[in-house]
Amino acid sequence: MNRPRALIFDVFGTVVDWRNSIARLAGKALTDKGFDADPLAFADHWRGLYQPAMERIRSDSQDYVPLDDLHLENLTQTLKHFGAAAAFDADECRRLNRAWEQLDPWPDVVSDLIALKEKTIIAPCSNGSIALMTQLAKHAGLPWDCILGADIARDYKPKPIVYQACCNALQLEPGDVMMVAAHNDDLEAAQAAGLMTAFIPRPVEYGPNQSQDLVSWGSWDTDITRFRDLVRLL
Repeated sequence: MNRPRALIFDVFGTVVDWRNSIARLAGKALTDKGFDADPLAFADHWRGLYQPAMERIRSDSQDYVPLDDLHLENLTQTLKHFGAAAAFDADECRRLNRAWEQLDPWPDVVSDLIALKEKTIIAPCSNGSIALMTQLAKHAGLPWDCILGADIARDYKPKPIVYQACCNALQLEPGDVMMVAAHNDDLEAAQAAGLMTAFIPRPVEYGPNQSQDLVSWGSWDTDITRFRDLVRLL
């Protein structure tokens, strides 16, 4: 395997714990409004609308819009599902939608990214917008060299153009770039686009009953248990 000249990372689930973070922030907002909803169920429902919303754009049924807008649409549906839509006005929905900018990183992520940053370029390859990823980096202390992903491609993973756009932005060939993710389908798409791949398990991303992505199922270039394991490749 070649030495990667840049590492790009999936973010939601791979770098940050979206489920517990959203549950904490949304749970407080619902409690403040007098609702006794299960905050983890709320987080799961909101996240469950993520892929269908992006699929409208991937299938060319809708022009590209940033993930922030899709999250806001999905929040409206989720509030309706939990019977809380009437309690939140438009400004309150926009404030709650910014919960996606306040997700906490998994343990060791920040220190490991700092170690990797000393060796190579590190950047997100996320479906999140540049604005969202920038605010999230500020909140979580993520030391990215730059922000890459869906916004520069104006499309959503796992479309090949997203991975290709990241490589083009860095002026690197796909074979010089490694995609790091906790999701096998993300790595499968990156590998098909010519990138190197590294799988890291996040077995509780979806909670204690998670059944997907517990182990790698592809012929990835490497499997790791924490980001710092990639230092040896650099």
